[in-house]
Amino acid sequence: MQFSIREALPGEWRYSFKIDGKTISGKTQTRLQLLAVRRVKDRINRELNRGAETQS
Repeated sequence: MQFSIREALPGEWRYSFKIDGKTISGKTQTRLQLLAVRRVKDRINRELNRGAETQS
């Protein structure tokens, strides 16, 4: 899964990723880039799990 993340303001990170052609974007607040990346990966996993639940 590919995603993009960038620091919009100090401590505010904006991200976006695509699942099934649907673009999902948002923001998270943290000073650490690695923590922001982890939060985005967690969000991606939640969206993938949500999609798997609706297909069952």
